[in-house]
Amino acid sequence: MVLPLEMGWRNLLFENWPVDADLLDAHLPDRLAVDEHDGFGWLSVVPFTNVALRPRGFPSRLGVPLPELNLRTYVTCDGEPGVYFFSLDAAGVASVIGARCFQHLPYYYARISLARTEDGCVDFSSRRRHPGARPAAYDATYGPAGEPFTATDDPLARFLLERYRFYTEAPDGSLRYTEVDHEPWTLYPATADVETNTLLTANGFRLPDTDPIYYYSPGVDIVAGRSKRWKR
Repeated sequence: MVLPLEMGWRNLLFENWPVDADLLDAHLPDRLAVDEHDGFGWLSVVPFTNVALRPRGFPSRLGVPLPELNLRTYVTCDGEPGVYFFSLDAAGVASVIGARCFQHLPYYYARISLARTEDGCVDFSSRRRHPGARPAAYDATYGPAGEPFTATDDPLARFLLERYRFYTEAPDGSLRYTEVDHEPWTLYPATADVETNTLLTANGFRLPDTDPIYYYSPGVDIVAGRSKRWKR
């Protein structure tokens, strides 16, 4: 990453499944280990809007909006917890190219639309259009249901969301990481109607038979540092 970045993640759904850790481990770089909660690894699909994406220190009005959809899991490297992304679909061609080049993240160009329903929920639709990539589609309507809580107050939410680093593998095979900083997540129980989800199969996973656990968040502001090589 050339410069640290600032951004705002808004209107997020966290769709989470417990998964056998061995199934996840087969898809990870060698240095990473599956982080487990209640005896399972976890897979999450996260649709959201990235607002005001910009270099750190630039005014938010100069930021770029970027709808996104990612598939992620939770890992450790030498005991340091973080997030590992299997794929990130985004609507901006330039942003996809930049993230691939400078962050070494598996971004894919997609056509993504978001709209608000009359009852305040989010309609989210994504279709991957990246040349040479496996197709992936996702359609969901989601929103908050119930009273807010902080991720630090819920053991599973804390495990999934209170992480401040992501790992990625560069084209040369080296492991890299980026530190991120944000306030603790404010969450709600979520209502979600997911009509289409081929994101897991596009990444080599079977859609679990169990019902996912949903969280909704109005969002947080993020500062992401430079990508660094893991040297331990």
